[in-house]
Amino acid sequence: MADSHFAFGSVQVAVNYDAINALFEEAHAEGRDSLFEYEVYDLLKESGAETPPKCVLLERGARPDDATLSSLTGDKVVLKIVSPTIVHKTEVGGVRVVENSPDAIRSAWRRMLYEVPENYVAFLERQSSTAPDHYQGLEGESLIQAVARDVRGVLMVQFMEPDSKEFGNELIVGIRKTREFGAVLGAGLGGTDTEIYAERFRKGQAVTLCSTAMTNGEQFFQLFKKTLSYKKLAGLTRGQRRIVTDEQLVECFSSFIDMANHYSPQNPDAPFHIEELEINPFAYADYLMVPLDGMCRFSRPGSVPAPRPVDKIASLLHPKTIGIIGVSASRMNFGRIILNNVLEAGFAKNDVRIIRPGVDAIDGVVCVSDLASLDRKLDLFVVAVSAQQVPALVDELVELDVANGVMLIPGGMGETEESKERAAEVIAKINAAHAQGTGPVFLGGNCMGVVSRPGNYDTWFIPEEKLPELKGSPHRAAFISQSGAFMLTRLSQCPELNPSYMISMGNQTDLTLGDMVAHFADSDAVDVIAVYAEGFNDMDGLAFCRSVRRAVLAGKDVVFYKAGRTPEGKSATSGHTASLAGDYPVCESCVRQAGAIVAQSFTQFENLFMLAERLHDKVIRGNRLAAMSGAGFEAVGMADSIQSDDYRMELAPLSKKTQAALNELFVKNRLDSLVTVTNPLDITPGSNDQVHADAIRILAEGPNVDAVVAGLDPMSPVMRTLADPDTPLTMDDERSIAALLAELLPTLDTPVIGVVDGGRQYDALEDRLKGVGLCTFRTSDLAVAALAQYIEGRLNAGALRQRV
Repeated sequence: MADSHFAFGSVQVAVNYDAINALFEEAHAEGRDSLFEYEVYDLLKESGAETPPKCVLLERGARPDDATLSSLTGDKVVLKIVSPTIVHKTEVGGVRVVENSPDAIRSAWRRMLYEVPENYVAFLERQSSTAPDHYQGLEGESLIQAVARDVRGVLMVQFMEPDSKEFGNELIVGIRKTREFGAVLGAGLGGTDTEIYAERFRKGQAVTLCSTAMTNGEQFFQLFKKTLSYKKLAGLTRGQRRIVTDEQLVECFSSFIDMANHYSPQNPDAPFHIEELEINPFAYADYLMVPLDGMCRFSRPGSVPAPRPVDKIASLLHPKTIGIIGVSASRMNFGRIILNNVLEAGFAKNDVRIIRPGVDAIDGVVCVSDLASLDRKLDLFVVAVSAQQVPALVDELVELDVANGVMLIPGGMGETEESKERAAEVIAKINAAHAQGTGPVFLGGNCMGVVSRPGNYDTWFIPEEKLPELKGSPHRAAFISQSGAFMLTRLSQCPELNPSYMISMGNQTDLTLGDMVAHFADSDAVDVIAVYAEGFNDMDGLAFCRSVRRAVLAGKDVVFYKAGRTPEGKSATSGHTASLAGDYPVCESCVRQAGAIVAQSFTQFENLFMLAERLHDKVIRGNRLAAMSGAGFEAVGMADSIQSDDYRMELAPLSKKTQAALNELFVKNRLDSLVTVTNPLDITPGSNDQVHADAIRILAEGPNVDAVVAGLDPMSPVMRTLADPDTPLTMDDERSIAALLAELLPTLDTPVIGVVDGGRQYDALEDRLKGVGLCTFRTSDLAVAALAQYIEGRLNAGALRQRV
């Protein structure tokens, strides 16, 4: 159908796609990839959003008569230069408000046709890097004449006096097609200082961003209501009155989302793609949303890559047979280390093959001279040769079809300028095979390998003695990292993480982050997915978000960290694993919208991953916190840490039953004269291990408490927190807090977090507590912040599940 309809309450809005297609076709026929401002107003009129102002184009070279120049009502009119190359019109005198009379308009129109090209050339001379390509090499009068030739004319626009000129009463709404996430909708504080607002205001206060493929107008509006922009427009600030209805905003957002999704790479029938559509600003006059400026860029659709055979990931992660090339028979090279690690993990030698001519066996594993000599098709083939050998090897692997999955260990596959041509050659061969429906899936290059506990193998090329000793049984978790070194370092720093799967993605030559998360979203083997990303392939950011959403709806926790959050960080990642880091605010908003818990630092990532592994099965009812410690400063510090730009918790009001149980506990232990039952709760240094454990239980079982953070007071004179087995205060005692919590924690549905704020002599206590299942931190502020952020993520995920 030509029209698309959507509704909010009783309001119906229709988008006339035939008319909008005609606008794009006409501009495209003229060799343009953008619409003029008056064409943007025509587009808005056909979108069903808001009626744009009346306007008349005064073309260059025309002779407008008085009737034309008098066709708009009002005392004043706005004149705007119309040119495909002059985007920022105000800076070059391209916007003027004049008296609404034929003589005044004619005079200003003529002046603008001469002055604006001269001003624009002066602007380009100051910022030569911004000059359009067809102006390159021109200067002086030649450049002025070229700019003047591109001027279509001057747009005469109806002047509409806004209801308010106060700060915050203009709105920017825009669509931008991103390389990674497709179309993204943004809305917030509009005007010439939009970028400054977004930079200076607290996160989420100035601008709301969302993937249009994963939201609708009402959902976007609910996010927008949290911004300062909405509070100003809705009259929720002092001295302000409402100037727009909620229904108008929803209509506007819904219209933009509908157009973005129609003119999107995700729509195979789209005749054009919207690259960028922006109204900045919308102003408000008598409850009308009035666009004061608009721009739109568009493009023809490109080719669509062939789908990857992602079903073969299962063979790669759970292989029955493994092959390796690059194993030395005489020295401990990367290939030999990989072979040793595969065998040490318990993989059967009879199910391993080595490609090594002239050798019968290495370490008891059969060698064959080449791929054609293999006696069986392999589930996994590990490539540990030099990068120069990879293109020819990929050709052979595709042609012979001897493996379901291939792991490309070598670097030099796109991380440097010198290797980009080699990487492009490999990618082209792999894509050609996928287009024919053949060939294996490839993991890497520049991949550190995979540890798959369920698959019973380890292809990391790190010697065993340098690997972290992961503690306890593997958790039902998958750690997916674009950087193998990041994954290795995090596990070394926090060996309690211990996921079942550890996957180094490398350069994403074939398999992507989105592919791997999609696999685990459908897996019955994991409850938690943790991801470190440096960049996404084209449109894989959206695929990743959809996979995250699928995982969250399946009841899983997803923890995410994105590198390249600053311009400097973005530059650094471009040289590592051939990443193309995207716009971080867009990435964070889209991934958070999908339901992931987003970390802002390496430490946060570790903490959130640990909480997700340990607390996944705990019940999260809300964000009401009970804080407890024997150190007064610590209890107060917990209360001080419950809010930030990223999360917000509340101190739980203790029920009468909870208060009575605590009072009884303190009377029983002769502490009632020292302790006042409040939240936060200071139980004094005189409380022993049993009092701590009982207080934790009482708080956790309280009807108003959603989570407990407990300071465990390692330096208290009565707490059994020392590693020395010969002291009366040893943690080996069955009456120690570690032993008591080992019994208590499995009986509680409410999450409990511990704090051990002490020096290195209490490292063993921290390890012991983590060993019995307690998420343990060394400072109370870190504990509360991590727990609050995790709970925020869990509540967001719960809300997403309820919407389905």
